[in-house]
Amino acid sequence: MKNQETNPADNQPNQQPQSEQPNKQPKDKRRFSFYWIYAVLFAVLIGVNFFGRDADPTVKEEIDQGKLTEMLKMEEVGKIELVNREDAEIYLNQKGLSKHFPDAKPASNGISKMPNYTYKIGSLDRFEEWVEKAQEGLSKPVYIKNVRRNNWMSDILGWIVPFALLILFWVILMRGMGRNMGGSGSIFNIGKSRAQLYDKNTNVNVTFKDVAGLEEAKVEIMEVVDFLKNPEKYTKLGGKIPKGVLLVGPPGTGKTLLAKSVAGEANVPFFSLSGSDFVEMFVGVGASRVRDLFNNAKSKSPCIIFIDEIDAIGRARGKSAITGGNDERESTLNQLLTEMDGFGTNSGVIVLAATNRADILDKALLRAGRFDRQIYVELPDIVGRKEIFEVHMRNLKLGNDVDKEFLAKQTPGFSGADIANVCNEAALMAARKGKEIIEKQDFLDAVDRIIGGLEKKNKIITQEEKKVIAFHEAGHATTSWLLQYAHPLVKVTIVPRGNSLGAAWYLPEERQITTKEQMYHEMIATLGGRAAEQVVFGQISTGALSDLEKVTKQAFAMVTYYGLDEEIGNLSYYDSTGQQDYSLTKPFSEKTAETIDKRVSFIVEKAYQEAITILTEHRDGLSQLANKLIEEEVIFGEDLERIFGKRPWGNSEDEKLKNAALKAAESQNQTEQEPENA
Repeated sequence: MKNQETNPADNQPNQQPQSEQPNKQPKDKRRFSFYWIYAVLFAVLIGVNFFGRDADPTVKEEIDQGKLTEMLKMEEVGKIELVNREDAEIYLNQKGLSKHFPDAKPASNGISKMPNYTYKIGSLDRFEEWVEKAQEGLSKPVYIKNVRRNNWMSDILGWIVPFALLILFWVILMRGMGRNMGGSGSIFNIGKSRAQLYDKNTNVNVTFKDVAGLEEAKVEIMEVVDFLKNPEKYTKLGGKIPKGVLLVGPPGTGKTLLAKSVAGEANVPFFSLSGSDFVEMFVGVGASRVRDLFNNAKSKSPCIIFIDEIDAIGRARGKSAITGGNDERESTLNQLLTEMDGFGTNSGVIVLAATNRADILDKALLRAGRFDRQIYVELPDIVGRKEIFEVHMRNLKLGNDVDKEFLAKQTPGFSGADIANVCNEAALMAARKGKEIIEKQDFLDAVDRIIGGLEKKNKIITQEEKKVIAFHEAGHATTSWLLQYAHPLVKVTIVPRGNSLGAAWYLPEERQITTKEQMYHEMIATLGGRAAEQVVFGQISTGALSDLEKVTKQAFAMVTYYGLDEEIGNLSYYDSTGQQDYSLTKPFSEKTAETIDKRVSFIVEKAYQEAITILTEHRDGLSQLANKLIEEEVIFGEDLERIFGKRPWGNSEDEKLKNAALKAAESQNQTEQEPENA
């Protein structure tokens, strides 16, 4: 069951993380850190600088000018040394020591061994004049002696510490870059491969049993696994294992999950990494990592290399006509091409890759001998969706009313990731309501939540806007019900969801090809909302933006891609190689471009006028449907059947599917009305 506008998320099914082996005890290996050595050396240098001088109780006592003047006059000073023309050190004689430091012993010349006082001078000239003036009239004055004293430790630290800090900063920076880019804690290992290795010592929980809905893809991929397990079965007939297998498909279909199952089943070394792991800011790193990856793989042959999102490095070379190619990316691709099928031998090494953009990959990468097989992983059909529901419901507590086949019918076009999201949302909704089990209604609410978004019942909407929205949605419902090839309606609501003010759920027919009439009817139903505004109010609003975007793209595709226009004819300007995106010129002339614009506008306007005609003829039914929508905010397919009657062209299978959807919608309607009645 799909809305007109859907945007399924690209998520892989939830899997349990890799667990450790039960008998294997974790090893607590504490690596020695060199930062402790740096810290100790720094502390020693600081200690030597500040605390390395000899301690003496008579040294470094500050003295003021008055006390020093008195000592000079009393002839208690033995000598004055001016150190580096900045500090004056005062040495007392025998008389001064006996008076001020009786415990200190003088040297043989009667003067203190160590300076007793220090005096911080300001001006050298004034200090000398003042000392001479204080000793006027003395028979033995003390003269100032200039001393040049070098602090070698401070000088050395002044040179060493800045360089040591720069080196320490560089080491920390390089180690951080090595961890972020090289993966091995060193900048010199940046060219090493960043692939994660899974081998017999690694417990991988995902197997082929966890992959559902991909039976055709599993058959081909299981053959690769079987070759690795039993190579003699194939080599005795002269067969060779494919060198590369490329998984191609829309997002969320299970390509990465399929690769994980190969890792769990193969029992051989499995290297897993992403295409972006080769891309780096340094020149030559990508090619170096490719070489290192294949060297490691050869040493563990036979093995498998899995490259997820290979389009990051496998994009076709030299496509951009403006900026030119990316030399680093192209050199990485060239190295990958050489490793996969060059002069060297890679016997037993299989490259498994996944992408959803195979059209932009380089042709040399897709040729035989490199990626010999391309496995298309498509959206699951109804049988595949049922199997996927069974896989994701294994750990859920389900109610008795949950029908997997019914849910598979209600989710056409859903990928495996979408179905996993549905199961998770249903569990969250049931838990939010305080339930012990997950019921069928929770799954239906989850589908509505994923398709249309979260309900916003508190959003402020005026009565006039509500009326316009109701007729807009009723126009969609009416035209889709009255057209043969339009998708039948299941549910319509004017409760705001996500970014939309209203939403409609349809039950599309699962088909592989679409005719011109089918596309045309879908366009009429899409324009039915704006047509209803024109018929009822005589004016149109901006609420049809998404509708106009959809029909414009659809009409353009009809004219330029599918060759469904009579005037343009059986021509297609679609470019499957993707080179047209980089071209400055279009593949058609200006005259043809004008014709295309006219035909696209003609098809859209014709569909719009036909929608107006249908709604004008059924104006009463449109008004009844809109008024019921204004009153109840939600209507279902049974309301349209009551107003317009049954659709005369529905086949038996469609009727069964519609009846099942109607019953589900009726059950949901009762559930929503119970709180109001209470």
